[in-house]
Amino acid sequence: MGKTIQVYGFLSNVSAGEVKTFLEGYTGRETVYALKIRQHKKGGRAYAIVQFTRSSAAGLIIRLANQRLYYGRSYLKAREMETDIVPKPRAFLHTMERVTVNFGCQVSVEKFYVLWKAENVTLNFGTGMRKLEFLVSYCRSKYKLELFYENIWQIELRCPDSQTSKHLLIQLFGAPRIYEKEVPASELVFDDPLLNYFKDVPDDQWVRTTDFTRSNCIGQSSVLCLELPHNLRLPNFRENFAYYKENESRLVLESGSSYSCNLSLVPIVCPLRVIDLPFEILFKVNLLVQNGCIPGPALDDTFYRLVDPCRMDKVYIDHALEKLYYLRECCYEPSRWLFEEYKNFSRSRKYQGSPAISLDEGLVYVRRVQITPSRVYFCGPEINVSNRVLRQFHNDIDNFLRISFVDEELEKIHSINVQARGRRTSIYERILSTLRNGVVIGDKRFEFLAFSSSQLRENSAWMFASRKGLTAADIRSWMGNFSKIRNVAKYAARLGQSFSSSTETLSVSKDEINLIPDIEIMKHGIKYVFSDGIGKISAKFAKKVAAKCRLKGCTPSAFQIRIGGFKGVVAIDPTSSWKLSLRKSMEKYESENTKLDVLAWSKYQPCFLNRQLITLLSTLGVPDRAFEKKQREVIDQLNALLTDPLEAQVALELMSPGENTNILKEMLLCGYKPDAEPFLSMMLETFRASKLLELRTKARIFVQKG
Repeated sequence: MGKTIQVYGFLSNVSAGEVKTFLEGYTGRETVYALKIRQHKKGGRAYAIVQFTRSSAAGLIIRLANQRLYYGRSYLKAREMETDIVPKPRAFLHTMERVTVNFGCQVSVEKFYVLWKAENVTLNFGTGMRKLEFLVSYCRSKYKLELFYENIWQIELRCPDSQTSKHLLIQLFGAPRIYEKEVPASELVFDDPLLNYFKDVPDDQWVRTTDFTRSNCIGQSSVLCLELPHNLRLPNFRENFAYYKENESRLVLESGSSYSCNLSLVPIVCPLRVIDLPFEILFKVNLLVQNGCIPGPALDDTFYRLVDPCRMDKVYIDHALEKLYYLRECCYEPSRWLFEEYKNFSRSRKYQGSPAISLDEGLVYVRRVQITPSRVYFCGPEINVSNRVLRQFHNDIDNFLRISFVDEELEKIHSINVQARGRRTSIYERILSTLRNGVVIGDKRFEFLAFSSSQLRENSAWMFASRKGLTAADIRSWMGNFSKIRNVAKYAARLGQSFSSSTETLSVSKDEINLIPDIEIMKHGIKYVFSDGIGKISAKFAKKVAAKCRLKGCTPSAFQIRIGGFKGVVAIDPTSSWKLSLRKSMEKYESENTKLDVLAWSKYQPCFLNRQLITLLSTLGVPDRAFEKKQREVIDQLNALLTDPLEAQVALELMSPGENTNILKEMLLCGYKPDAEPFLSMMLETFRASKLLELRTKARIFVQKG
């Protein structure tokens, strides 16, 4: 017996609530899980499709209908349905109702700073869900907050005997995902609340949204504090959370207010106008607040003076802030901690500060900001491969910023969260407003500059903080003339050409570039271009370009390039006397830039047979013994690399020429033995096992000189 039945015979004006009340009069309260009222196609009476929480309730209604069941004067008939309204209803392992949830920051061991409070909250969770689900009602709207285990740092239960309630503190890595229950459209029978009932709101009725509280208090919160009755029996949190602890110390809840200086992107902190902090230090302070290393409300004038290079040694400040980031616990008194740390630095004669790390040519430090639907996170500075724009304006590197739009767990945000049921969500508005209004950090306002094609796939973009004499518009003007491009998507893509990670090589003047025609054929009124994006480079110049790219040995046969407004691939032409021969199809916009930037070059690729190739070759008459011989050769080579250094080096060079095995090749060149050095032996065994697995499952046979 299933849980879903159809009950026929109701009056046409009956509502879902009336039918639910009627049926639960027989089956008991909260036994109806889902219910739909529908009209019969031939008119007359209505019928109800009802899904119960247990099959015994459905069986009871069918038995009563067989013995004459009436609704008023209407005689009802019932039959079993094959499919459920909700196929797999969620069964929560634990549910706590009428819980008070305080959003805020813990500012000391015994004090909690409340930014916003939600009452009568329902909390659901279970071991398989790997998330806590909070159901909240606010301003006549229903919201669902999903807090995934990955965003929980630790959980602490405070249950002092002196207080009537106990507190469950949930320290966060990130904010919960926020959903809003969509307002149903009464004109649609499938959405009309009078004709439909669900005990739990279906997933398709929840729409992602941003922080709905005043001053974005959820985004500013680093801790959730749940107020629970002292006699409430709690589930065993220790089973699901490794970082769970209990103590009997008291906790005082204190009402607080917003500490973020920017209420659209939170939390971003800054000092009063009296204290003028350098951008790099203010960026680090925000990074500490956003990662829960220090509570935002604890930052006062004393703290900002302690990180002011005009008052303190900058070397001390940098080292102290870095040390603060790696503390395992939140520092509730950052001013006092900094003061003590500076005293220790001044006493220690050996302290010389952190050594400066010099970057290789072509690498730069860039700061990044991750923007979620509820919060922002500052990152870096991080090492990035430079591009044409960063190399040109290297003196303004602190004015460049990379932004990424991600979900609360810092994963990729999907299109369904931006647009749901044909309308744009508030997450879309948040992304759009950020791109329009920019990001303000201290006295810098970063505005949209451009994005590369790879950034577009990652929901990222470049921003620039304009200064006197240089704006984002000036940089775009320097990049080239885009006025002839009228298509928005193509315009953005052309801007991104200059932001592709590349290696700067040599300058090529216009009189050293030969413009050659494309190879085209017109057939049946359609023009076919066989040379689209393909140019030529002289052998002599290719050798110089390879040297600039630090390529030793042979010169690559082809390079992926950017020069001025041209993009594409150039192949070596031994007969060419021109440095570059470019085609019209390679020109995307007009630019005066003469630097040749190289994105990639042709590399050796190992050749492997697979099942498909073996089948084709067998069909063409190649005997099976030829494949068996090749397979034996590969197995012998893989066995030999575990003991013979020379065989190991050859196998790694031929079968896996990428960067992953470079460290193994260097160890072999330094004289380490495969059967003597533990790390090298373990890595070679893993490499051998991987290749044997591919051989067994995919018939992936390596072919030398393939």
